[in-house]
Amino acid sequence: MIPAEQGEAPKVQFKKVQRRPVDVSALVEIAPEQVGRSALLAIRSRRGNLRLQDWAQANLPLIKKELLSYGALLFRNFGGVGVEGFEHFGRIVCSELFRDNGEHSRSSVAEGIYTPVFYAPEKKLLWHNENSFNLEWPAKVMFVCITPAQEGGETPIVDSRKVYDAIHPDVRREFIRKQVMYVRTYHQGLGLDWRTIFRTSSQNEVEESCRNAGMEYRWVSPGVLQTRCVRPSAVAHPDSGEMSWFNQALHWHSSCLDPEVRKSLLAMFPDEALPRNCFFGDGSRIEDAVIDHLRDVYQGLESSFRWQRGDVMLLDNILVAHARNAFVGERKLLVAMGEMMSYDRVQPC
Repeated sequence: MIPAEQGEAPKVQFKKVQRRPVDVSALVEIAPEQVGRSALLAIRSRRGNLRLQDWAQANLPLIKKELLSYGALLFRNFGGVGVEGFEHFGRIVCSELFRDNGEHSRSSVAEGIYTPVFYAPEKKLLWHNENSFNLEWPAKVMFVCITPAQEGGETPIVDSRKVYDAIHPDVRREFIRKQVMYVRTYHQGLGLDWRTIFRTSSQNEVEESCRNAGMEYRWVSPGVLQTRCVRPSAVAHPDSGEMSWFNQALHWHSSCLDPEVRKSLLAMFPDEALPRNCFFGDGSRIEDAVIDHLRDVYQGLESSFRWQRGDVMLLDNILVAHARNAFVGERKLLVAMGEMMSYDRVQPC
């Protein structure tokens, strides 16, 4: 007989362990944050060493559900929120991160991570849904606060569903029926030139890019390019079906320029040849009073909060527009965008 210690080890029977859901409330506090006329959902870590990317990986269905409801989520008091952690978080909540198309003046910090668009700190950058003038645009936009401004520098948000409802019905109908035409003229010495935007010095390659992006183009004079594209004014969200006001009329219309800048540009160029301008889709003028009405609607619905170091805000780019307040002192935010969408994949209103 072989002794037990020299033979096969005795069989051990393990008890079946039932997997239990993690108590989310033990790790984070989740509650609406009422800021101005709207609420965003604030998710606050109860533990300073809880890494945002770890919590997001374990709770992705919850994040998607709440983002579709609120349109904006604020993550606060989490650990590990540096450049690397922010990139990791971005790749968790997005199927892919957007590689910047050179449309704006910004710097790359890491793969898919950028500084915000440069804009004079003493001026407010008006509300917009990111890249909504393009055929393709990101479904999600996210920010991380590395250094909050000494004063100001908030990132106001506006629920685009509420904007859609608040616009005067006659104005809304006209925009939906006619859509928006974005006209850009690349004058030499005014803003980024077409070589920078299209990342080529070949006019043939530029023309091919325009065709692929659903833009008309013409060479106004040797080396001076003008592009035109007509896009919807509002769309139905592909997941919820809710109507959202989705365009960048306030970024493009000449009445939103600084008055002195507008006066100076109009002394050099007609309305249709300004570096940027927008019209109704049939080419007719959008009156200044109409743009003033839109601006009043956004202002009345705006919400904002004070950035804290390490804060991360995730936006559904269709459901929520964002802006940037003027600020004083050093301010460092990083931005990432992802899950590229196209007007071919959504239902215009």
